[in-house]
Amino acid sequence: MSFARPATPAPQPAKLARWLACVAALVFMIVVVGGVTRLTESGLSITEWKPISGTIPPLTHEAWQAEFDAYKRIPEYQEINRGMSLSEFKQIFFWEYIHRLLGRIIGLAFALPMLWFWWKRAIPKGYGPRLTALLALGGFQGAIGWWMVSSGLVERTDVSHIRLAVHLLTAFTILGGLTWTGLDLAALARNPQARPARLTGFAAFALTVLFLQLLLGAFTAGLNAGFAFSSWPKMGEEWFPAATPMLDPWLRNLVDNPIVVQFVHRWFAWITGAVLIVLGLRCRKAGMSAAMANLTMLVVVQIALGIATLLTGVNIMVATAHQAVGALLVISATAAAFTLGRRTG
Repeated sequence: MSFARPATPAPQPAKLARWLACVAALVFMIVVVGGVTRLTESGLSITEWKPISGTIPPLTHEAWQAEFDAYKRIPEYQEINRGMSLSEFKQIFFWEYIHRLLGRIIGLAFALPMLWFWWKRAIPKGYGPRLTALLALGGFQGAIGWWMVSSGLVERTDVSHIRLAVHLLTAFTILGGLTWTGLDLAALARNPQARPARLTGFAAFALTVLFLQLLLGAFTAGLNAGFAFSSWPKMGEEWFPAATPMLDPWLRNLVDNPIVVQFVHRWFAWITGAVLIVLGLRCRKAGMSAAMANLTMLVVVQIALGIATLLTGVNIMVATAHQAVGALLVISATAAAFTLGRRTG
């Protein structure tokens, strides 16, 4: 293996596409682990942000006790988990630690190969800024994660649902960006004259609708709104509980009212599903039947999992699967939008 820098560019779009697919798989994994972290209420178990030294977990009883003592100082322990044993603390610490460790691994898995590809002049013209933007967004995501966690360390017993939504949707944005860029590079590998796909009007609309539904899902998770009513299709005995306390101004209810948020999330899902299926139909019309099949399957599974999440009282396995399929929908919808962009570009 030569470490000398080539005198002339030697683009390797196929290798870059495979690399981005691996990074996307890691991002998918951290989204799933993040869901488990939230559902097990583990997110506040690590009360400091140590990007470098935090890579090493506690290795001695004294180190574990120090971490536990730090946790005991925050409202979540004092108001909810008072009396928790060190053994129980280790269980919630595990998920938050794995979540943060995966974030570090993703950063290295993106930054180091990118530096290598840059050094070997293997990045095709025009893709350097896009890859740099994805790297910067990934680094910013770490800061967003700490911004989210810090909201639950002083006055609250949980993190801000708004900050949680920003954190989750940034992860989905990164996942979509990796998918789109990887597909562009794969197309370039097949045809050196291929131009980047463009985002069509309807595809942009479909992705926006999906974004809004994911936002509602993040609010639902952050507010623990899934526990408000565990029945379907009605909420208790009514389609919408008439006695629901409403906030003022009214628009706040779409963000801060758990009952309203759950209601809108459960019914906006059908609009989102319909729009995504239409996106799939347009792909099939363009000769890409696989995109239609993938989107339809994922929409059906996701709605079924959403209903099951409610009916099971937010069972951890079911709710985690619901978040995982949400990530797969981001990938599939992005790929479908890319397909339309290639066919019409």
